[in-house]
Amino acid sequence: MMATIPDSIVQAIRETSNIVLATHINPDGDALGSLLGLASVLEAMGKEVVRYLEEPVSHLYDFLPETQKVVNDLGSVQRFIEESGDDILAISLDCGDMQRLGQSGPWLMKTRPFVVIDHHKGNNGFGDLTWIEPHRSSTGEMIYDLACVLGQPLSRNAAVCLYTAILTDTGSFHYESTSAHTFEVASRLLECGVQPDKVAQSLYDNYTVGRLRLMQLVLATLETFYQDRIALLRVTRSMLGRTGTGLEDTENFINLARSIATVEVAVFFKETDNNMISVSLRAKGHCDVARVAARFGGGGHRNAAGFRQSGLDMDRLRDRLLPLLMQELES
Repeated sequence: MMATIPDSIVQAIRETSNIVLATHINPDGDALGSLLGLASVLEAMGKEVVRYLEEPVSHLYDFLPETQKVVNDLGSVQRFIEESGDDILAISLDCGDMQRLGQSGPWLMKTRPFVVIDHHKGNNGFGDLTWIEPHRSSTGEMIYDLACVLGQPLSRNAAVCLYTAILTDTGSFHYESTSAHTFEVASRLLECGVQPDKVAQSLYDNYTVGRLRLMQLVLATLETFYQDRIALLRVTRSMLGRTGTGLEDTENFINLARSIATVEVAVFFKETDNNMISVSLRAKGHCDVARVAARFGGGGHRNAAGFRQSGLDMDRLRDRLLPLLMQELES
């Protein structure tokens, strides 16, 4: 697969000395791995790079190299941008729209040019310069190709970050978007020094006692519908409080529902601290959950999507969502 990276983006990176990298709120492995991997590549090119996240790195990903360089203070980012004058570039990674950048999104987008690199089908094309390829397995896969076009060899640190990005966003190479090129990139990353067993252990053998107790409570909420073709799990703020955990500890819980043999769509409702319900959708086979998520203002991929909703409790939201999922299953 040949990378189709816009020349304007390659040129902007080559010609700019100061670069701010950002990604979506509550970053997953692809978002964080892509950000850290690209930062390493850019610094090897002699760039000054700010790795900005609106919140601290989740303990689930503190094994990734150079997480200590992540900046959470928007004020320091603003000073960096102001001191850079016209020699500045901002890059958004793995983010489908400005709102997903969080409260700092509108301010970050004042930086010109603003580059968007993403693989989400529902990306609305925000930004000045865009590279969006929905068929890609992950943004991490795209960043690998970008490094190749820039002629920049990958350090082991960068390779670990990009491998983590790919591994997590393909569901350990389970999802439909996993291509021959995805495996080729993974192979190249192993040649750069990635130890797949070490990454897998860090990602999947990292449960605390509290996280395991949270899983027990979440599994107790399991509901199935339509002859067990749809499975739904929930987590509430009360559950998090009882187990001393956070929403980041629910990562991959949705795959417990998806793993049921008869299930074609898994749904995970998460109650956030701002009276919002965050909904994750995972599918097997032909069901396009991104199309359903779009009905609620969300997006994603055919087999992995999500949205956020306020003003409804979980039961009412479930009752609105289930018929749409069933309709999609039957289409």
